[in-house]
Amino acid sequence: MTPTVDVIVVSYNTEADLNQCLASLHEHKSAHVNEIVVVDNASTDESVTHTRTRWFRVHLITLDKNVGFGAANNIAMRRSQADLVLLLNSDAQVNAGSIDTLVSRLIDSGAVAAGPRLVDGHGRPEISHGKMLSPLAEWRQRGRVNRAKGTGPISRWLTRRLVSREREVDWVSGACLLVRREAALAAGLFDERFFLYEEDVDFCASLRAQGGRILFTPRAEVVHLRGRSRVAAPLRGLGHYDRSHLAFYEKHLPHWAPVLRLWLRLKGRRLR
Repeated sequence: MTPTVDVIVVSYNTEADLNQCLASLHEHKSAHVNEIVVVDNASTDESVTHTRTRWFRVHLITLDKNVGFGAANNIAMRRSQADLVLLLNSDAQVNAGSIDTLVSRLIDSGAVAAGPRLVDGHGRPEISHGKMLSPLAEWRQRGRVNRAKGTGPISRWLTRRLVSREREVDWVSGACLLVRREAALAAGLFDERFFLYEEDVDFCASLRAQGGRILFTPRAEVVHLRGRSRVAAPLRGLGHYDRSHLAFYEKHLPHWAPVLRLWLRLKGRRLR
């Protein structure tokens, strides 16, 4: 029996990117896709009007306030009836065969969730998987992310090596994450205390706590234009990151949380 997929796209003031995302889903259709759902987080641009008039086959859920990334995904996942759910950022675009390949690798590997290789608009790879967060893991991940931005031959070689092998990982990016719906429900879906940032790492931790495995596969590739909805308000985005970062440590690494809180205060960052 062919597994079905519901694609969920959460959008907040991303009219242009959302249009390109939906266009890519239309152009590179997958026989697995049962429904495409857009959850609009109370956008003030023309996202809702544009989606209704141009993408009339897309199921649109409009919220009267911005509830955050995880909570918006939860709303759509609770109403989903498909075997699998593909969480896709509005600033992401699928390529030919990427959904089919991701589904195939998830099913064949027995994993509960899988993420593809993410690349930017120029084809440069993004570091979209990693170890469970800890001070040491974050330090290592920051080094990998910085290398991925480099243009030197060694940086490019190390990055290609990291993203060219399929492997079991602790987490994959929520920018494009395929998950078994029943496993997501059993894990309690996204923890809604994370308004933005760290919700994908926490979600994968919940899936693993249920005995599930998380797969990163470069056999599927998706374009990710990274955080375009936050460009207009970088300081606000930084505040969301700090609050989610601290909430993650309070939940998973409580003995390190006071250290992180002090560090943020020393840097002059407000957590309100």
